[in-house]
Amino acid sequence: MFTGIITDIGTIRSVEARGDQRIVIGCGYDMAGVAIGASIACSGVCLTVVDKGQLDAPEPGQRSWFAVDVSGETISRSAKGMWTEGRRLNLERSLRVGDELGGHIVTGHVDATGTIKRICEDGDSWRVDINAPAVLAANIAGKGSIAIDGVSLTVNDVTDHADGSADFAVNIIPHTRAVTTLGALEAGSEVNLEIDILTRYLARMQQRM
Repeated sequence: MFTGIITDIGTIRSVEARGDQRIVIGCGYDMAGVAIGASIACSGVCLTVVDKGQLDAPEPGQRSWFAVDVSGETISRSAKGMWTEGRRLNLERSLRVGDELGGHIVTGHVDATGTIKRICEDGDSWRVDINAPAVLAANIAGKGSIAIDGVSLTVNDVTDHADGSADFAVNIIPHTRAVTTLGALEAGSEVNLEIDILTRYLARMQQRM
């Protein structure tokens, strides 16, 4: 369980093809306090730490590394080009009892990917318009919460389309732009989307009625 509040930005240092893909991610965490088997959300994808260590030559913002195994299913459901060497990832360690819930409840399970349509300045922040596929569109509501590449954000407004898809907008403040990878987004980029967990259960209930 996560909150969508990013605590570090990691960088994929290596990708090794096995049965799954073994991916090593450099980070600023003190991995001595992270157990093997712990969960870390990587740009919205909950993954299990299978190995860890300290960097022999620490770099700015990175002093350690951890490894995860990424299945073909996970790769197929996450944003294109995400699991490549050099890619920067939003990182969040799992929520502990007593932690502040600063964003909203995020599970780290990607529901679908969206496509950035437009980015423009809006006062001191940036408005980002994203197209969501039809399978997800009905679960996105104005002033509701959504996780974009693992970042908890509030939906400004939603515009539905005849094909069932929808465009929605969020605003990214300067702080969020600085401490996450969202500042590097461009029109045409794919992003991981996770809807509010409550809407998942409501949608399932409607299917059964």
